[in-house]
Amino acid sequence: MSFFEINSNKLQLSDIEHIIDNKIQIKLSDESTSLIQGCRDYLDKKISTNTEPIYGINTGFGSLYKESISNSELNTLQENIIKSHACGTGDSIPSHIVKLILLLKVKSLSFGHSGVQVATVQRLIDMFNDDVLPVIYQFGSLGASGDLAPLAHLSLPLLGLGKVEYQGKVISGEELNKVKGWQPINLMAKEGLALLNGTQFMSAYGIWNTLTSSKLIRLANLIGAAAI
Repeated sequence: MSFFEINSNKLQLSDIEHIIDNKIQIKLSDESTSLIQGCRDYLDKKISTNTEPIYGINTGFGSLYKESISNSELNTLQENIIKSHACGTGDSIPSHIVKLILLLKVKSLSFGHSGVQVATVQRLIDMFNDDVLPVIYQFGSLGASGDLAPLAHLSLPLLGLGKVEYQGKVISGEELNKVKGWQPINLMAKEGLALLNGTQFMSAYGIWNTLTSSKLIRLANLIGAAAI
């Protein structure tokens, strides 16, 4: 089986086209695994030795940034930000866009700047490779500070929540875990913030439109040449 290795190199449009068009599976390189783990280790050490507020880790979010969060509630905070922001509306978006969002989110986290667990990224990779596609809705993105609602819906299945499209059916995240033999990911400090911050929703649409336009241009040139 052919795999595309996710590493520190930039993901080119040609790479994305190759992965999507040929249904190539992906995997983390040893380099990316080390970068992700190193950042997580740094963050855990920082939390254990730091007494000052760190935004989004031991504080609330947005206007609640002055609210302190106890160490015993750090993980719950990250789960709650995903649950609270999963409020998208409208029709569900096409499966090929969801697939692209998963790929882009994995790539973003692979640089090792987000403080997530390797297990969290690996679960997203498993979802991509197994065509486990979270149900994401059309409306709810803020864009400027992150595609918060769409990425919250993307992340719900990590917790055993939300809905996914799998093998032609829409099932719950809880049912998915039973079918796949998966356990919900126990999110650690900062992970919810890392999963929600990003523009993978709008980027996926932009990339899909760019690739589709490029294909149409190539076809138009061929048709034009044949007509001469």
